[in-house]
Amino acid sequence: METSPEVTTPPKPLTHKRVLKIALPIVISNATVPLLGIVDVGVVGQMGEAAPIGAVGIGAIILSSVFWIFGFLRMGTVGLVGQAEGAGDTAEVSAILTRALMIAGVGGLLLIALYPVMIWAAFSWEPTTPEVEALARQYLFIRIWTAPFAISVFALTGWLVAQERTGAVFAIQLIMNSLNIALNFLFVLGFGWGVEGVALSSAIAEVVGAGVGLWFCQSAFARPAWRDWPRVFERARLVKMALLNVDILIRSALLVAMFTSFTFLGAQFGDVTLAANEVLIQFLYLTAYAMDGFAFAAETLIARAYGRQDPARVRRSAVLTSVWGLGICFAMGAAFWFGGPWLIDLLAKDTEVQAMARVFLPWMAIAPLVGCAAWMLDGIFIGAARGRDMRNMMILSACIYVGAAAVLIPAFGNHGVWAALLISFAARGVTLGARYPALERAAG
Repeated sequence: METSPEVTTPPKPLTHKRVLKIALPIVISNATVPLLGIVDVGVVGQMGEAAPIGAVGIGAIILSSVFWIFGFLRMGTVGLVGQAEGAGDTAEVSAILTRALMIAGVGGLLLIALYPVMIWAAFSWEPTTPEVEALARQYLFIRIWTAPFAISVFALTGWLVAQERTGAVFAIQLIMNSLNIALNFLFVLGFGWGVEGVALSSAIAEVVGAGVGLWFCQSAFARPAWRDWPRVFERARLVKMALLNVDILIRSALLVAMFTSFTFLGAQFGDVTLAANEVLIQFLYLTAYAMDGFAFAAETLIARAYGRQDPARVRRSAVLTSVWGLGICFAMGAAFWFGGPWLIDLLAKDTEVQAMARVFLPWMAIAPLVGCAAWMLDGIFIGAARGRDMRNMMILSACIYVGAAAVLIPAFGNHGVWAALLISFAARGVTLGARYPALERAAG
């Protein structure tokens, strides 16, 4: 019979060292993710044309947006597994991973089946130039087949993060992204496969990443509970997981809709502006991925504090992780302000794209400071499994974003596109911050 540790086991101390131990592997591994985006843009940028850059940007944002809708698997898994760990329920820790992987498999197959509808909807909503659309369709057709594997990685990394095994998450990302980058150079610059080569590189890396993740999660499958089907399908636990995941799904769908609309709204100002926005958005992804390390630390530590029903540990976890997150945002903003022009020239060879990206660089330089609160509070609320608050505050923030875009874009063009995006960041931070006191009270 499987035994579980007592809930009264003394918890590990909450220290800056512990925060860094969780966060730094994620920060380092996530640095390779925007690097991958930079390489994607950079290798096609060597072709000296704006259309391939725009096609990779459009294709990647569509598919990444659709995949990230399933980001609830990572976020929900962290909260539920972390709280089960905090409560000493090791059997449930294994059962949660089984549920998450089943959802990933079904979700991935559903995306493959709905691929024609997804493509039609994407390009009907905001059409691009025929050349960009044709190249983007080639990219998407190759990558959609690995959807079950790509989505499974969310579940696997969430399970590992909840147990503070971020070193394993680092290894998964490092292997995936190193392979992807190497194949990019081989397929695009070596074989001359262009946009199709970028897509094939990503597809292969996603399959490999899922396999590596399963290997790191062997301890979950060493417990009989992973295949204890009465537990896995227990109604009360399924309902709890479903409600949390639906709330996070709605939140994630609205978030990716805002980022997707940013790409398409910029596209209406021409291929050069679209390419410039795509270059700059890589800087934002770099910031978000750097912040993720400390947001993940918040998720893990707050989930465990919730499992122990300890409001004081919730507050200390939030403060410790947020101090580090704020420091990262200040550093990234300064780096973009002073080093942005050099990075732009590195990513794009087209002189028109370079000049256009410089025009909008100041927006990107202030984005980390504006978005800091939203990114950290996301991690805090995920750890607490407060899906309803995340959903409701995202709905409110999305409404603010739509209103800002409707007013600012006609008046200020692409400057209005950037302003609306940053206003949405601020709205998320303010609205989630207003709900934090209730989160802390609920831990008791």
